[in-house]
Amino acid sequence: MSTHTLSLVTCVYGVEEYMEQYAHSIFSQTCTDIEYVFVNDGTKDKSMQILERVINERYANLRKNIVILNQENQGLPIARKTGIEHASGEHILFADPDDWLEQNAFDTILKTIKESNADIVYFNLVKEYGHRQSIKREKEYTVSSKELWIENIFNYKSFGYCVTKCFRRTLYTENHIYTPILGMHEDIYLMAQIIYHAKSIVHIPQVLYHYRKTNKGSMCSQSMATRHIASSRNLLNLYQNYMDNIPNSPIKDVAGGIVLRAGWHSLLHQYNFSPEYPWLKNAIRNAHVDIRYQACIPIQIVVKLAVLLGIRPFH
Repeated sequence: MSTHTLSLVTCVYGVEEYMEQYAHSIFSQTCTDIEYVFVNDGTKDKSMQILERVINERYANLRKNIVILNQENQGLPIARKTGIEHASGEHILFADPDDWLEQNAFDTILKTIKESNADIVYFNLVKEYGHRQSIKREKEYTVSSKELWIENIFNYKSFGYCVTKCFRRTLYTENHIYTPILGMHEDIYLMAQIIYHAKSIVHIPQVLYHYRKTNKGSMCSQSMATRHIASSRNLLNLYQNYMDNIPNSPIKDVAGGIVLRAGWHSLLHQYNFSPEYPWLKNAIRNAHVDIRYQACIPIQIVVKLAVLLGIRPFH
């Protein structure tokens, strides 16, 4: 049985510079009756020592609500999976320890869950660039428009961030949710599946999360080619998991966009996905050109022609 309404899952790796601020932001909340699940993903720095010091010095009273899990480094997606599997809360909220939360975040989320009993409660965030901020306000979605939400997430018209979506744990445990392999666009990969299975959705039109954009160790600091290839591999893996039954899957409206975008990244960076995904060229041939896809119409046509003519790397 769940002992908490909410479990906060935090995956820790290489964040000693930010851990103390993050720990204070979650432990000093106006509501502390939640479960704090920390997954030490084999961090080699002093992040965990800093966390333990902060708990011992200021928040020893919360120790009974704190779960610390240690594992060899496996990357963010697997670490999040570990956190969910060991959480006891009815709802799951992710947060990254190089970010921080508003002081009323838990209170606001728990109040909304109590009033709505929603499967997913989502909210706004602010990107922190050190010298400036950029508030990201999400569109309004309900369960009747969840397919549009998934489509918009894939096309960057809405935000796929896991950290702005608090979801019922059974959406994960009672459905076949595939875990992403790589740490690029893993949020899109996971949340598309969670949203697809939701029966109720509520938006909190407030900023509750601060997303730090100055961490040089993040995936977003890598080269464009590295990010594009990792993103395409992750989403092609998702496609591959559902390719035998696309019409009844979370990616039914974006499947063509996934393979066409991968094709564009293949051309752009001269990277051959075919050895890993031998079905890709045929999937591109069968994909319909669609104005709703993130890659523009001319790019989609170029990709299809490149496959048809056998242009490198599709030779």
